Amino acid sequence: MRKLNYFAAALLASTAIVGAASADSKNLPAGGMMQNDSKVSIGASSAMDVNAGTKGAGSVDMALQSDTKIVGGAEMFSNKNIIENAVNSKDHTTLVAAVKAAGLVETLEGPGPFTVFAPTNAAFDKLPEGTVDTLLKPENKDQLSKVLTYHVVAGKHSGADLMALIAKDGADAKLTTVEGEDLSLAVSGKAIVVTDAKGGMSHVTVADVNQSNGVIHVVDAVLLP
Repeated sequence: MRKLNYFAAALLASTAIVGAASADSKNLPAGGMMQNDSKVSIGASSAMDVNAGTKGAGSVDMALQSDTKIVGGAEMFSNKNIIENAVNSKDHTTLVAAVKAAGLVETLEGPGPFTVFAPTNAAFDKLPEGTVDTLLKPENKDQLSKVLTYHVVAGKHSGADLMALIAKDGADAKLTTVEGEDLSLAVSGKAIVVTDAKGGMSHVTVADVNQSNGVIHVVDAVLLP
């Protein structure tokens, strides 16, 4: 139970941190990104920029490491926890609802640290019709918790950390989730690709959304154990 709650916290963190697929595109073209002194606005389709040039393979673009990012139309503050940030992202309302239904809010408000791969509303919409409604029913709480905790990893793993793991282990790069099963990691173009136990693939669209109790990486598909 403690393990599940741990994952929940991480997952919640994920939701707070980002509005992955539909990240805020205010004043920006789709997929665009504009950096100010302390904020970064990221378009809905922007992927994590990995610069394998002068900064060396696996380094993450500095713009994506800004402490304050705009996700789902809201600023994500690094001094707030996963839940405090997630509830403000208009792109993660489904995730937040799921975290509440699974009873994981208190866990994700805890010290962590957690790494959360946070699916956007659009990611949940890709599931077969009726799946989300079914998972949110009280009688399916255990199944919902299993899915959510599969998106959470203990510890804080930045985009650079993930790239380093991929460079080191290649096709064997994996992270063990709070749920207990592994997620496989790879790189496709400039994006980190996360593959679940069923072979489904999800792309990190917004990396390094820092929280006071971990980090969130927004993803464009729900991961299934």
